[in-house]
Amino acid sequence: MNNHNVQVCSYCYKAVVLTCLVIVVFAPGISGECTCNIKVDQPRNTKNSSVSLRYRLISIVSILIAGAIGVSLPLLARKIEALRPENDIFFMIKAFAAGVILATGFIHLLPDAFQTLTSPCLQGMNPWGKFPFTGFFAMVASIGCLMIDTFATSIYQKRHFHIAKQVNIADEEAARDDIQHSHSHTSHVHGHAHGATYSIGFDQELILSENIRNRIISQVLELGILVHSIIIGVSLGASQNTQMIKPLLVALSFHQFFEGMGLGGCISQAKFKSVSTAIMAVLFSLTTPAGIGIGIGISRVYNAHSSISLIVEGILNSASSGILIYMALVDILASDFMNPKMQNNVRLLCGAHISLLLGAGCMSVMAKWA
Repeated sequence: MNNHNVQVCSYCYKAVVLTCLVIVVFAPGISGECTCNIKVDQPRNTKNSSVSLRYRLISIVSILIAGAIGVSLPLLARKIEALRPENDIFFMIKAFAAGVILATGFIHLLPDAFQTLTSPCLQGMNPWGKFPFTGFFAMVASIGCLMIDTFATSIYQKRHFHIAKQVNIADEEAARDDIQHSHSHTSHVHGHAHGATYSIGFDQELILSENIRNRIISQVLELGILVHSIIIGVSLGASQNTQMIKPLLVALSFHQFFEGMGLGGCISQAKFKSVSTAIMAVLFSLTTPAGIGIGIGISRVYNAHSSISLIVEGILNSASSGILIYMALVDILASDFMNPKMQNNVRLLCGAHISLLLGAGCMSVMAKWA
């Protein structure tokens, strides 16, 4: 039951990611003329193309390594006793990661989405120039996350509770049979044993419920990250402007590293099996480099200022920002900061707030270059 639900969630978000990838790849090729006078990258020439191609290939390797290291650190850290999810230091790491994810949504994605969907290229198009679609799509994505979060958790808990209830009834019937064929002292022992079994079963049910919630959180979070990683990669790969690629190469490497730490912390707490953990980590590490490769492949026909490109990029960026903001505030920060363990430890609470500000600050500084 548990594995089935996880597989269903996994298939769903992989299908959505694949759909987004197809849209990003093929949408720019659709004929859509832009009526505004925006200058594109510097004119293409053989020398400039070869230099920019070299930097774009370097960016694939750099971003791949940075992302792989970032997402792997929290996963490897759980092998260390002091850095396991049940210890105080893990709350600090998760707070830093939540700050990174929150800043990604507010500072990186939302402003880009506003700029894209309010572009002069779309002002004359109905209804894009007449409605604040950026906030609308971010809101819809946030509500969608809430629906996935609540419905998936509710379905799992109902099914699991039904099974647990059947097991408890069977235990009670067996206990009654034992009581009827035993002395009073023996019956007393059985009563205590049955109570202990019920208590242990209840504790296990709570642990399983928490695990499935953490798994849903990590999968939805990865969905939001993968969608905007595709956009980042395609934009970088399609660019011919060497002066723009150089700072982006460094900034996006740090971006992937910090974002990988945030995602890795959530995956670590979800306690997936080794294979599932490896798949999620590899998928995150490869998405942006794959996007860069796709961008290189379509760079000769890609027009970043075409109306269709702007609409697709704006929608995906705004939806991704809504997902990341919701996940950071509701599923990570609210859950951890209201945890009794943190509420009863002022030192840990202060440290977590400082860690949150550091994570948000580091990611916000990255917006200067990317």
